[in-house]
Amino acid sequence: MTALPLIDISRFRTPAREDLLRDLRHAAHEVGFFYVTGHGVPEELTTGIFAVARRFFELPEAERLAIENVNSPHFRGYTRTGNEYTGGRRDWREQIDIGPEREALEVGPQEPAWLRLVGPNQWPAALPELREVALAWQAEAQRVCAEVLRALSAALGQEEGYFDRWFDAEAATHAKIVRYPGRAEDGSDQGVGAHKDYGFLALLQQDGVGGLQVQIPDGDWVDATPVPGSFVLNIGEMLEIATQGYLVATKHRVISPPVGVDRYSVPFFLGPRLDAVVEPLVLPAELAAGARGVSQDADNPLLSAYGENALLGWLRSHPKVAERWY
Repeated sequence: MTALPLIDISRFRTPAREDLLRDLRHAAHEVGFFYVTGHGVPEELTTGIFAVARRFFELPEAERLAIENVNSPHFRGYTRTGNEYTGGRRDWREQIDIGPEREALEVGPQEPAWLRLVGPNQWPAALPELREVALAWQAEAQRVCAEVLRALSAALGQEEGYFDRWFDAEAATHAKIVRYPGRAEDGSDQGVGAHKDYGFLALLQQDGVGGLQVQIPDGDWVDATPVPGSFVLNIGEMLEIATQGYLVATKHRVISPPVGVDRYSVPFFLGPRLDAVVEPLVLPAELAAGARGVSQDADNPLLSAYGENALLGWLRSHPKVAERWY
């Protein structure tokens, strides 16, 4: 038994489709977080991404810092422990940020600053296999998220491809490869502070250590206990805007593991094109009656223009990159 619903997405293409849509709609509306099984991602890839992650974080610090994200106006590369912030407090984790492999754009002074998010990744010279495994894992994660998004569209009374126009080759997806060391000496247990994700969907592959917690509607925090063979998916702010709060981006956090224990996770974020402006969809009347409106939070205003929303999130989280490049 788990605190979060479990969805077998393989049922989406079977005669059990209507039951799947009902279950998915309930999970996304009531909780905003759920496990996904039946996704078809090869086990050698899910185990391979953790294996290469461990090898990267075992590299000497100088080799990790050779691809530090302060070198990248696109926020790509390595972030050392304590250099990312959530809610104004430092997160106790180190990570690599990876996005689609693209050439950097020449952005003029009159063009939107979020165009500078487009650009290449940084890869460690000492671990060339990281690139192949990470990009392969990212492609599979995007495939799974796209299938879940199509199922959600159908569950909300829309055509399956309702959102497809925003997820072409220019979609602003990205992934993180993360290591959480044992908690900090100052006693803080903030692996990652409470936050919402600003794309459409987020997908997480976590190891068996645990630490992810989800805030349920009554305000309590519940553990997203690791379920072997599953991913954890959650609703992002863009879907909250699109559904006028029928689906809500749920706050979540990560509690640091005990001293001497490492936790590894690989999240993926399904973002649309940077020029996407999300407009409310027309829900069936029975669903529209359950829409709660878009969250109002002075510390985290939700912007329907995705590029602006995404850049704001990056700037808040990585002040050293912001200071150097923005």
